[in-house]
Amino acid sequence: MNQSPAPEPAPGVGVPVCYRHPDRETYIRCQRCSRPICPDCMHDASVGFQCPECISAGARQTRQNRTAYGGLRPTDATRTSIALISLNVGVWLAIALTGGSGSRLVDLLALRTNGVCLTGDGGFDVPRAVCEGNGTWLPGFVDGALWQVLSSGFTHVQLMHLGFNMLALYIIGPQLEAVLGRARFLALYLTSLLAGSVVVLWFANQYGATVGASGAIYGLFAALLVVARKIGADMRQLVILVGINVVITFAVPNISWQGHLGGFLGGALVAALLVHAPRGPRRSAFQLVGLVLVTLSLLAAAVLRIAALS
Repeated sequence: MNQSPAPEPAPGVGVPVCYRHPDRETYIRCQRCSRPICPDCMHDASVGFQCPECISAGARQTRQNRTAYGGLRPTDATRTSIALISLNVGVWLAIALTGGSGSRLVDLLALRTNGVCLTGDGGFDVPRAVCEGNGTWLPGFVDGALWQVLSSGFTHVQLMHLGFNMLALYIIGPQLEAVLGRARFLALYLTSLLAGSVVVLWFANQYGATVGASGAIYGLFAALLVVARKIGADMRQLVILVGINVVITFAVPNISWQGHLGGFLGGALVAALLVHAPRGPRRSAFQLVGLVLVTLSLLAAAVLRIAALS
């Protein structure tokens, strides 16, 4: 810390003056650097007063509060969840205003492994060049709609579907953000979403469309289980809640069990990586490398699917 020399007492008077205001006499000194300070330069400290420079230096040296798993402790743990909910609701509104289930946005944003040509008699598998002029081309991941592995996780057509997913996000999201920190929570959410999409690419009907944030939500369920187990919390109610959702997944038709399973496994893996990372100065680096490796593995699996169907 650089310190300015304290001003000499006023000539002929012998009274110290403020180091920032030489025309003001003062007998108060900074508790850290001992420079004379006037009332305008005095800042309350734990003991006595400090000058503005020492207050600024102390703020820079103070380590920011961090969560138990290395993330910065958010001042508002609902902020990221609210932003994600707003994005999902915004996409739903855009779809509702442009035709609902018949909106062209659904064709572009929903995850479809392979592109299909939609005609009056139903879709059929023909090259895009053949489809043009004979039907409507619905793009798929394999033929270039790479964005769908993420965009599908923010796409909903039915209001009830949107409502259930966003309610779960609003309840679970802030709990995990408070425990993990904002950046780690967002990484968990997006990686779970991507994992769900990759499992859909491999195991769902390659011409069917999949939409919804359920893969990411199941990733949050899995993460909450991992955190609860780590801290020794009572998991019975959470296990019952997850069990009910699993039953719904297989009991209700037209629900993508592939997306749910992939999201759950991805969320469990990422959460385990974050909460079981070794403590110490290298914990953040360990977590970052692990997240990068998981993401690259998922992207590699998606690329392999393209190769398998090409």
